[in-house]
Amino acid sequence: MSAKPKIPVAAPSLIGREAEYVQECLETTWISSSGRFIGAFEEAFASLCNVKHAVACNNGTTALHLALVALGIGPGDEVIVPTLTYIASANTVTYCGATPVFIDCDEATFNLDPAELEALITPRTRAIMPVHLYGHPADMDPILEIAGRHGLAVVEDAAEAVGARYKGRPAGGLGDCGVFSFFGNKIITTGEGGMVTTDDDALAARLRLYRSQGMDPERRYWFPVVGYNYRMTNIAAAIGLGQLERIEDHLAARRRIAEGYDRRLRNARSLSLPKTEPWAEHVYWMYTVLLQGATRSRDEVMTRLEAEGIETRPVFYPLHTLPPYQAQALKPYPRALSIAERGLNLPTYAALGDDDLDRIVEALMLALD
Repeated sequence: MSAKPKIPVAAPSLIGREAEYVQECLETTWISSSGRFIGAFEEAFASLCNVKHAVACNNGTTALHLALVALGIGPGDEVIVPTLTYIASANTVTYCGATPVFIDCDEATFNLDPAELEALITPRTRAIMPVHLYGHPADMDPILEIAGRHGLAVVEDAAEAVGARYKGRPAGGLGDCGVFSFFGNKIITTGEGGMVTTDDDALAARLRLYRSQGMDPERRYWFPVVGYNYRMTNIAAAIGLGQLERIEDHLAARRRIAEGYDRRLRNARSLSLPKTEPWAEHVYWMYTVLLQGATRSRDEVMTRLEAEGIETRPVFYPLHTLPPYQAQALKPYPRALSIAERGLNLPTYAALGDDDLDRIVEALMLALD
């Protein structure tokens, strides 16, 4: 076991006015789901995504569920979801009583392959859920074209892609709505938190209605629908606003780390490094490498790195391989399986310095031998 300090795979960067804003919440006693920071955070986040509305939630999963509920997704419906993603993407479809229909990924970006969409659309299909995996945006134009032609909603799962851009346009401002996570390991964090973004006034009104137990905004304690308690606290929003005010610094740190890994690993023959399409601005929520021709398996490499005090994480298990969803596998999904078996997320967070990157890369190269 290494005697050196452990390098975690992720860590928050609290470099702004977070503590000041939280102290204001404590001093004013506005600590629950009312207070000035909620509206301020929503307004600033809507501006970041170039949309009219942002609706804050208590975590990214509830934000995704809220988006689907507000779009009217329900029993008997189908939503096309990448198999290579975090399980919340499919679980929230299931919460609605609908069925996630899995699609394979593109090898370069790890995101859903638009070329496979048409074959999966049925009379029951209601929506497509592209996921901007690990911070690289999905190829949205063909997705939006197909969705428009079939009358389908597009829900961007941008949980890992705060600040990413597709052809100059912000992630979360491309589909009918976008959904973000502010978990502690994300590019900006509120500890736990989420956001739904949209340009649709009516959809925004439904999001706010269902988020707050379904209470009529014009008639207090009158509930016309069954809603949810998915509200963000003022304290969480205070942290989020402090984070968002320094968004360019957070994004610059990710670019610096990615460029540092690129320089150090460019001659590593047993690794495939992250690719960025010409139309994309990658924000590197995680710096993800693929083993190719290595003498050891991905899991063996992870174990050796752990022994050196370096935490890593595997690429997500494809959803169709997990027990709740195995029965819904339509085919083998070979590209997702290959990436999942070979994919490794290296430590990616703002506090990493050059010495840390040197140590990580040296240990990685030794682990691959």
